[in-house]
Parts: sequence; structure tokens; C-alpha cells
Amino acid sequence: MRGRAPFPFAIALLAGLAQAVSIAAPWNGQPQWWLQLLSVCALAWLLQREPPRRAFFLGWAFATAWLTATWWWLYISMHDYGGLPAVLTVVAVVGLAAFLSLYYAAAAGLAARSGGRWGAVVFAALWTLAELLRVTVFTGFPWGEGGYAHLGGPLAGYAPWIGVHGMTFVAAFIAAAVAALPRQRLGGVAAAACLALGLALPLAGAFSTSAGRVPVTLLQGDIPQDEKFEHGSGIPMALNWYGTQLRDATTPLVVAPETAIPLLPRQLPEGYLETVLQRYGRGTQAALLGIPLGNTKEGYTNSVMGVKPGAGAYRYDKHHLVPFGEFIPPMFRWFTEMMRIPLGDFNRGTVGQPSFDWAGQRFAPNICYEDLFGEELGRRFGNPTVAPTVFVNVSNIGWFGDTIAIDQHLQISRLRALEFERPMLRATNTGATVIIDHRGQVTHSLPRYTRGVLVGEVEGRNGITPYAWWVARAGLWPLWLLFGAIAALAMRQRRRAGPAT
Repeated sequence: MRGRAPFPFAIALLAGLAQAVSIAAPWNGQPQWWLQLLSVCALAWLLQREPPRRAFFLGWAFATAWLTATWWWLYISMHDYGGLPAVLTVVAVVGLAAFLSLYYAAAAGLAARSGGRWGAVVFAALWTLAELLRVTVFTGFPWGEGGYAHLGGPLAGYAPWIGVHGMTFVAAFIAAAVAALPRQRLGGVAAAACLALGLALPLAGAFSTSAGRVPVTLLQGDIPQDEKFEHGSGIPMALNWYGTQLRDATTPLVVAPETAIPLLPRQLPEGYLETVLQRYGRGTQAALLGIPLGNTKEGYTNSVMGVKPGAGAYRYDKHHLVPFGEFIPPMFRWFTEMMRIPLGDFNRGTVGQPSFDWAGQRFAPNICYEDLFGEELGRRFGNPTVAPTVFVNVSNIGWFGDTIAIDQHLQISRLRALEFERPMLRATNTGATVIIDHRGQVTHSLPRYTRGVLVGEVEGRNGITPYAWWVARAGLWPLWLLFGAIAALAMRQRRRAGPAT
């Protein structure tokens, strides 16, 4: 008879908290790959000892604890800056986590139901399918996926081959295989061999070549978020500081963060934008500026404006908008009207917008959490001759305070750099403003929550990684089909074997 784990729900909750910590540890902001494996291993161990119904609720408890502890800082944006009542804010944050955790609950229940000698593979496939659902359904919010914990760890070599979702699968398989070791002698030997292979296989390759180096200037205004859109304080502060830095910068490229210019062009003081356009419209320098664009008739966009000599203004419009912050989901206008968040309903840009060509490089902007969606960034890599050589992320994480959100977002950017073997420039309002090389390493950085100017050099890269090649052509469909087929075969085998005990 199968033994029952003591306090299984307590173990599931603690393991979920450990999973959250593994993405970016509170003590140093770095991923902890071993802790991520341990947390999923604990869950897999629990599931193999429980019937499907209890497994469903254990998976739900694990994921709710994990996701709540991962993005608890949403409380700051909704309550401190949005003015939502504290109780309602807690309900919203935990409710979002609990709702999205249903994907993982279903994966856990199905994994317990399928069982069999291929249990580790089936668990990993179902778990990754749950992650893919979180990427796509209701516009997607995959913040805190387990694969990010393996940045810098033994599994990081998988990144340019199969991306973060593939890394999530490999990690889940290893964790489940280890959990099964005491129960399956023959299967345990095979699992141990696969574990050794996964940890030791040197997959990291050199799929890119240098496209040259360019000096850059990244601006971090540190405008207080509660003043950022105030006409009597934050707006003149931003216009004055960024105007001065744009005037005095000397490098070939200058990058200002998301909504560094916090007004629409028609709202700016007379001559302000014209001065910037004239400054960079001739000479040897160019600039990328975060600014809202649009009008009442056509709608508004969260955008990056690019200015360079001898050409009209470049424009990138954010495609992947933040629910409630940048667009209002159907039937939720009442919710957003309770918060004091400006410019809450933007238009979407298209996927795969052209890069900003300058100084022998192709700079590809993305705004805020758009770098969370590698499959969308990958759309720009279908044609190697026009593929980006440098990613540029402009963000304002000031909405979430001086919290672990800054570190989590930094790790997301680092993994995108590793997947595509492209450097990433990050210009933010409060941090982390950094230069990341094509190996995912931070080479230059500014202290967070300081007003400063980061001057450094970025090396652009040419070439296409295997991940960039297939995701540009097929998106996430190869993963959906592969893991879906594994899950379907397992369910079919289980039906033939009879009901679960």
C-alpha cells in the first residue's frame, strides 16, 4: 500500500514558495537552479503518492503559493499607486495566482492519473503544457516560469536550442525522475542516466558572430512614480533632466526609458520635441526615446521614437500590452476605474516590427514586459539579413517599487539574450539599467533607484540560433504538438491499463 506523505499540503505550499525564490533570490537577486529542481521534485514526489483528485489540489496549492510569492509586488502598483483598497488588492493578486494555478492543478491531476513507467516524461510534458497555457491564454502572463531559475546553471546550454519553455520541460523531467528513483529500480537507472546527461551535456554553442561594437548611453531618470505624471512635479522634472541628458550625450546612440517623455507630443512645451529632432536629425548621433503617441481619434500607443540623421522619425509601438495597466479586458472597466493609473487603454502595435538601423547595427526595441515573450521577439528572425543585432528594452518598473520585480525582470532579459545570442540594452526609470552581452552576462550597470547615466559599449551579433530559427517560423507550435502528443499517448496507455488506484 502506498504511504501518505505527512502534511502534504504544507509541503506543497513550502515547495511553491521555494519555486518563487528560485527565480530570483531575495538575498542576491540571482536565480537558484538547484532550488527550482528541489521544489518541483518535492511536488512530483507528493503526486506519485496521491490519487488524481488530491493531486489536483496539491498542484493547485503549489502553484498558488509559487505565483503569489512571485508577483506579490503587484500589490504596490494597484494599491500604493492605483489607489485600490487593500483588501480588494490582496484578493486581486491572490485571485489571479489562484486562477492561473488551475493549469498546474490540471497538469498535476492528469500526471497522477497517467502514472506508468514513463511518469517523469509525462509529468514534464503536462507541466510544460500548463506553462504554455499561461503564455497564451488571456493575452498571457508567464512571469516567473521555472525555466528562468536555470539561467547560469547547468541547463542554461539548452537556451539557444529550445528556449525557456524547453528548459522548463528538461528541469521538470529531471525533478520527476529524481522523485521516482526510490520507487523504480530499472526506471531509476534510466532516469539517473538522463539526469547526468542533462546536467553535463555541453549544448551552448557559438551560433553568432560579431557585428561590431557601438558606444551607447542609457538614461535612468529615477522619477518618483507617484509624481511621474504630475504636472507640478514629475513631468517638469522628467522633461528637464532627460532634455539635458539628450543635449549633452556624446555617444553614437542614446536610449531613454519607457515614457521618459511622459506627455504626448502635442502636450509638450513649445519647441521641446523640435529641439530633440533637430539635435539628432543631423550630425553623428541617434536616440531612442520612450514616449506615448497618438490622438483621441486614432487612439494612443506606448511607443519608442527613434531619431537619426538624414531620416524621418522611427516608431515602434508596443504590441503586448499589460492587462488593466495598458488595456482594459472586456467587462473589467469597473475595475480599472477604481485605480488612478493614467493612459490605461492603448492600441496594439504589430508583431515583428522593423528594427532601428544605425551605426552598422539593427536595434530592436521592446517595451516593459514584452521581453517576456521570446516567441514574439523571435518573429524578427525569419530573415537573417534583417534580423536584429541588438535588443533594446525600455521599461518603467517603478510601478512595483524597489522590490524583487527588478531582479526578476533582469533575469528575463538575460535569458532572452542567451536564447537569441543577442545583447540587450535596458534603459529603465528606476532599474535595472544595464548592458547585457550575448552570453546573458551583465557587463555594465547602474545602481537602482538612482538618477544616472550609463555609458558603455555593446557588441552586436549576427547569426541565428536554433531556437531563433524554429520559433521565427513556427512559434510555439512545435512545443504544443510534442508535449501534447506525449500527454495524449500517456492518457491512451492509461485507459488501456485500467482506472488509476
